[in-house]
Amino acid sequence: MAVRKFKPVTPGQRHKIIGTFEDITASVPEKSLVYGKRSTGGRNNTGKMTVRYMGGGHKKKYRLVDFKREKDGVPAVVKTIEYDPNRSARIALLFYADGEKRYIIAPNGLQVGATLMSGEDAAPEVGNALPLANIPVGTVIHNIEMRPGQGAKLVRSAGNFAQLTSREGSYCVIKLPSGETRQILSACKATVGSVGNSDHALEQSGKAGRSRWLGRRPHNRGVVMNPHDHPMGGGEGRQSGGHPRSRKGLYAKGLKTRAPKKLSNKYIIERANKK
Repeated sequence: MAVRKFKPVTPGQRHKIIGTFEDITASVPEKSLVYGKRSTGGRNNTGKMTVRYMGGGHKKKYRLVDFKREKDGVPAVVKTIEYDPNRSARIALLFYADGEKRYIIAPNGLQVGATLMSGEDAAPEVGNALPLANIPVGTVIHNIEMRPGQGAKLVRSAGNFAQLTSREGSYCVIKLPSGETRQILSACKATVGSVGNSDHALEQSGKAGRSRWLGRRPHNRGVVMNPHDHPMGGGEGRQSGGHPRSRKGLYAKGLKTRAPKKLSNKYIIERANKK
């Protein structure tokens, strides 16, 4: 995966940096694994705007991605690697030996024609999904479950990876991309390797219109509003607005929003690195 820089022929191309798409092998998704996705535009079921700065954007089709990988012991061949408009990572289409087709998140280094496997007997190789108990300590992993059989919840975006650092009884200690170290049950599944499309972080849109294509409308700052509209609004001339806070008055920077008695706190060994 690489990125393309453009000559500044137009103002929009001066700072434009996008991926090359050279790893993508198919332009049309598998029809049986796709359904139409309705965009809300930030409106609820009564038509009232509940989320600001959303609307427009290109029409998308949702690809059904298999995050559970519960077809244990059935080999699957990677048929294509495709673009997915709903996530930053690429997806891979698997053809299982029993005839079923499924999408998975494409890990870094996965090639078309590779054979993948899931389950306790699978080898700890790139793209294979197996319980944490069967993965060697020090292995780079992604697509991690938080509860057995729930499906992967952690480490799914482009270029991300976690590391299995140690084992403590029935738990494994995982170092997450944020820097947080936490315990996860050894029965939970994870996929070996890091998520592909790692150059996604290097991309630059180049122009405001690309945000509109993604369904993002112009975002107004609170300090430019009136006091009636925002806690940080008002004042003669340019005022700083006081402490950064949301429209509802909740502090935006420095205030811890995690519940102090959250049940999963006991599994967190070390909190995420502070920026």
